[in-house]
Amino acid sequence: MSQRPSPTSPIGSSASWNLNGYQASNPPTDAELESMPPLQAFLSTLNLSDTGARTTLDIFTGPSQWMPHGRVFGGQVVAQSIMAAMRTIDDDRPIHSMHGYFLRPGDIHQPITFSVDRTHDGNSFTTRSVRAYQGGKTIFSMIGSFQIEEPGLEHAATMPAGVPEPESLPSEAEHVEAAGEALANYWVHRRPFAIRHVGHPIYLTPDDERSPSQAVWVKTVGEMPDDPSLHAAALAYVSDYVLLEPMLRMHGLSWIDPRLRVASLDHAMWWHRFARVDEWLLYVAEATNAQSGRGLSFGRFFTRDGRHIASVAQEGMMRLKQ
Repeated sequence: MSQRPSPTSPIGSSASWNLNGYQASNPPTDAELESMPPLQAFLSTLNLSDTGARTTLDIFTGPSQWMPHGRVFGGQVVAQSIMAAMRTIDDDRPIHSMHGYFLRPGDIHQPITFSVDRTHDGNSFTTRSVRAYQGGKTIFSMIGSFQIEEPGLEHAATMPAGVPEPESLPSEAEHVEAAGEALANYWVHRRPFAIRHVGHPIYLTPDDERSPSQAVWVKTVGEMPDDPSLHAAALAYVSDYVLLEPMLRMHGLSWIDPRLRVASLDHAMWWHRFARVDEWLLYVAEATNAQSGRGLSFGRFFTRDGRHIASVAQEGMMRLKQ
C-alpha cells in the first residue's frame, strides 16, 4: 500500500487509483452501478473519461450513481466538476474554494458531460469554470479556485466541546431498519458515507427540540485511495448530504414528510486543511435564515483532533405542498 499523505499534503489532481477494473474508457453500465458496493459506485463516478475533444475547452464525461428517484444527487455532480477541473491543473495547486449553481435536475440514466474553461493561470492562483451538461442543457455551473501552498497567517474555528465519539452513537441502520421505510433504508445501505447523528435524526420523525443547528459524524464506508484530490472531491460530495437538515429540524419536519419539496439551489465550499474522508469527521451545520421558499445553511468540518478542515454554505428550495 502506498504511504498515506500527511495532513499538509497538497490536494493534487493526477495520482492514480484503482476502481477494480472500471477504467475511464470502460465506464460501468446502469445495472453494474446499481449492483456495485456504494463506495465503489461513488468512486466510479469520479473516474471521468477524457473525450479528446478540444476547442477552447477540455471535455470529460462521467456516469451517475444509481438513485431510487432517478435524479442525480447534487453532491455527485459537484464532486465530478471538481475532478474535471483538477484534470487540467498541476498537482501542486490544491483546490481552496468553489462556488456553484444547480440549474436543472439530472437524470441518472444519462451520462454527464463536463466542459472545463481554463479561465486563469497565475503565478499562485488558478481558476477553472466548469459546466455539467445533459441533453445539451446545463444542469450545474461551477467556478473553482486553486492555489500553490504557501506560508501565511493562521487561525481557525474551534471544534464544539463535549461532542460524543462516533463509536458511542447509533448507526443509521439502528435508527431506520425497524421502521422498514424504503427510502430511509436506501439512505442507510446504498450510500458511500456512514453518518452518525449527534442527537435525534430526522429521517422518519421530526425533532421535538426544533433546533436550527446539528452535528453529525461522517466517513466513507470503506478505505479510500490515497489520492488527495479524491478526498477533496469526496468531502464536497458528503457536504451536500445534510446541510439543509437543520432547516427541517427547526421547523418540525422529517425527510419523509409527504408535503416536503427540497432541492439544492447553490453550493459554496472552502478547503482549509487536508484530511482523509475515510476517517471520522465532525460536520457541524446551522440554518440561519428561511424565507420565500428558500433556506440558508452554513457548515464546518472538523477532524477528531479538532482541526478545522473546511467550511460550506448552501441555499436550498424548501416548499411545503398544500
